[in-house]
Amino acid sequence: MDRLKTARLITAIKTPYLENGKFDLDTFDQLVENQINNGVEGLVVAGTTGEGHLMDWDEEIMLIAHCVHYFGDKLAIIGNTGSNNTREAIHATYQGFAVGMDAALQINPYYGKTSQEGLKTHFERVFDLGPAVVYNVPGRTGQDLEPAIIEELAQHANFVGVKECQGPERIAGYTQKGIRCWSGNDNDCFVSRHQSGGNGVISVTANVVPGLMRKLLDSEDTSLNEKLQPLMSWLFCEPNPIPLNTALSMTGAIAPVFRLPYVPLNIEQRKEGLELMHQFEANDLTGGQPQLLDDQEFILV
Repeated sequence: MDRLKTARLITAIKTPYLENGKFDLDTFDQLVENQINNGVEGLVVAGTTGEGHLMDWDEEIMLIAHCVHYFGDKLAIIGNTGSNNTREAIHATYQGFAVGMDAALQINPYYGKTSQEGLKTHFERVFDLGPAVVYNVPGRTGQDLEPAIIEELAQHANFVGVKECQGPERIAGYTQKGIRCWSGNDNDCFVSRHQSGGNGVISVTANVVPGLMRKLLDSEDTSLNEKLQPLMSWLFCEPNPIPLNTALSMTGAIAPVFRLPYVPLNIEQRKEGLELMHQFEANDLTGGQPQLLDDQEFILV
């Protein structure tokens, strides 16, 4: 767990697909090797970016096991085994630890939501199984995990830290109290790391430019931060992971296969992304020099 606790750059890794809709594990391994070669220290497997919500539990646990087997000696492996159903979260988290993941990513119950007491009980039950990172993303769950509850949860022996999407000010408050934080927003991560004292970021953008994200966290390079901001913004012009899937298809890093309900960005959005990606060296981009794909080149499964 020491490597996770000190990790600055953790990538929420993309899951690529074959034309039949199954996992493209050969391409997945290439993506992970590229992450390792660029200094990434950990992976969130089957998170929102990796489309765990579009997988059944067997698929998800298999992918976590695959990562542990092939890359567990090089990276911290965090399995996204959270759920809005406590019984399912317990079941998946137990399986994730059984196949060797280092920690679980645990989200608060969404849609139906619950009371403050229900939140505490939910997290305590999954924390009892092993180390966990709490994920606070009110834009997806509809419920903010406010500091009072995070501070209480942080007393549990298996609480590792929080992936926080409420900005640098919230992160600064936690770090002052000794609570480990990773920014959940790429566009905030420079400030969160260098001014708010956060550990680093759990990143979407690192799928596209892992080496530059490594530099961003390691040095107070304001010019690099300014250069990356437009790309980061474009990668969230539609709900994640739609723009990321489109970008990696355009660079040739993955086959242009989308699991529904995700569909690629439209042609105008792709043109904007192409222009933004052309501002970077091809060897900084996962896959290489991007191309503008036609609509018919994308496969929806």
